[in-house]
Amino acid sequence: MKLQQILLTAIFLLCLQQTVALAEMVSISDDESSMRSGPGAQHEALWSLGAGFPVELIKSKGEWLQVKDFEGSVGWVKKSLTQKTPFMIVKANKGSKKQIDVHQEPNSKSKVVAKASYGVVFKTLEKKGGWVKVGHGQEVNGWVESSSLWGF
Repeated sequence: MKLQQILLTAIFLLCLQQTVALAEMVSISDDESSMRSGPGAQHEALWSLGAGFPVELIKSKGEWLQVKDFEGSVGWVKKSLTQKTPFMIVKANKGSKKQIDVHQEPNSKSKVVAKASYGVVFKTLEKKGGWVKVGHGQEVNGWVESSSLWGF
């Protein structure tokens, strides 16, 4: 009986690990790309996504990708309007005016070079431990704690 429980638990964990490993991220390549209610231009545009906005790939159907954003909303985008270039979005401090710090080095004691609010999109430049080096335009390059970001 115990062996059977151990085997079932092991199988469950293996399936869970494979599901997590299959999560694939893409980002929007064009400004003002529409996320639609279904796989096709004839479906209602739910909202507009800007260049760099990261989304998680759920499945594909022809030239369309079903994706999920950092708030859990699901919709469809045209495959040709996406790219593999990694971007991340600030997920911390939803509903508040509090901002996260962007540091000069990958540690919380280094100089703060910028601040960012919930929903700000950053280009992913490098990952190191629990930190991500990000860029925003030509003005901001720095390190953010990975727990504040979504898009891995």
